[in-house]
Amino acid sequence: MDSLTQIVLGAACGEAVLGKKIGNKALLFGAIGGTIPDFDVFVGALLHSNEIQAMAFHRGFMHSILFSVIGAFTFGWLFFKLYNKGKRKQTTILQDWQKLFFWSLFTHPILDSFTPYGTQLFSPFSDYRVAFNTIAVVDPLYTIPFLISLIVLMFFKRTQIKRKLWWRTGVIVSSVYLLLTVFNKFYVSSVYRSSLETNAIKFKRFQTQPTIFNNILWYGVAENDTAYYVAFYSLLDNKKVITDWAKIDKQHELLPMSDEDLSTLAWFSNNYFSIRPSENQNEFIYSDLRYPLLDPNDAKTSLFTFRVFNNNGRWDLKNNRPEINEDASFSSVFGAMIDRLKGK
Repeated sequence: MDSLTQIVLGAACGEAVLGKKIGNKALLFGAIGGTIPDFDVFVGALLHSNEIQAMAFHRGFMHSILFSVIGAFTFGWLFFKLYNKGKRKQTTILQDWQKLFFWSLFTHPILDSFTPYGTQLFSPFSDYRVAFNTIAVVDPLYTIPFLISLIVLMFFKRTQIKRKLWWRTGVIVSSVYLLLTVFNKFYVSSVYRSSLETNAIKFKRFQTQPTIFNNILWYGVAENDTAYYVAFYSLLDNKKVITDWAKIDKQHELLPMSDEDLSTLAWFSNNYFSIRPSENQNEFIYSDLRYPLLDPNDAKTSLFTFRVFNNNGRWDLKNNRPEINEDASFSSVFGAMIDRLKGK
């Protein structure tokens, strides 16, 4: 999930463990714990000069269950030593801080696992990326009610019952919404499967996930030997069938995908990717098709794309942003997706 959501979730963990003892400071320390796993973006950049390997490092070991345990002991001890001084001495115990950091570190990758990006919960023992694909990386309906609850509880003293009630409200509302996304996932996946069969589209596998900022408009991608079929479905559609499919040729043969770095990139995309030549002779456009098209009617508007090139004998990548006019408005960029969200 996005950084704000992880800060909110981490703060809620801090409140649960140390709120009664140290009040609003528990929210701060929990927020710090909830942010730590995402520092792997910077760690990966330091460890790897190759952008493919640096990107693959994200949501790796620092998002694992093992890191949560190690981090709980390490950061718990460190912050206990920093806090347990002067007038604050003996107001908390070491175990409190270890619990705070365990839950703030552990809930971060667990929540991330519900998004399409994928999270290596079992690293370093396995590189399997857990991705339930039920909620978008950014979803205001999950985050905002949770955030409001935490803001409100900050105005109550640490011992007041209303503080605990607002904390419970935030946790319950966000958890119920997350559970709702799971039910939506099962329903939408059944629609996609039946629609593929109805349209006589042969496929080896498929996956579905919500589009950004909502859980109403969903996107699905199905794979066969030579191509992918992508389509959108809104929970507001009148019919429980998808008829508008965009075909995207794989063209995997354009690059030597057996190369170590390129195979890492394919693994990162869960092998849902297409390749096409770019206007530059030595570059290729790589589209990660796990993520929706910006325009449901244009198969070349994949938002998550890269320019892949050979850098001194080694394959590397750089971001490739969709072509958007400088004076573009929100509606001109997301208008097609918003219209599709409204159903048909």
